[in-house]
Amino acid sequence: MKQPKPLVQKVIPSPLGDLRLVAGPQGLAGVWFMQNQQHAPSGERVDSWPLVGDHPVLDDASRQIDAYFQGKLRRFELPLDLAQGTPFQQQVWQALLGIPAGETTSYGVLSQRIGRPKAVRALGAAVGRNPLSIVVPCHRVVGAAGALTGYAGGLERKRALLLLESGLP
Repeated sequence: MKQPKPLVQKVIPSPLGDLRLVAGPQGLAGVWFMQNQQHAPSGERVDSWPLVGDHPVLDDASRQIDAYFQGKLRRFELPLDLAQGTPFQQQVWQALLGIPAGETTSYGVLSQRIGRPKAVRALGAAVGRNPLSIVVPCHRVVGAAGALTGYAGGLERKRALLLLESGLP
């Protein structure tokens, strides 16, 4: 029987609401808004993850997220653990990491980029299930005509993140 990996968590403030950061042995495994976040883990699962004061990955993530919101960071440099996703989801999440700060792409273009042009809906679902909000920039994916569509943290947060990034040096 496969043993579940040990996860730890920390809650940090952000200008868009408190964030739950989760790390495992491989790196940062989750970043979710504490309020109004779709697809966030909850209940017994979250309660089983110990809250930690000091943790190298979570502390580094906290510092980088703070620098990001201060407009001082364009790209996160953290060990990431994306193993909880399917191979397709992991492929999509890796592709999201290639979208530079201050830029957006459409679901259709992203599906072309990963070599799956007919999988736009599946890609959209994978983008929505991204466990690393902000760090894996799913907020940079927009509708075909540039419309703000679908963000598990809410469209107001998506708009705020894109606005923040448009002013980054």
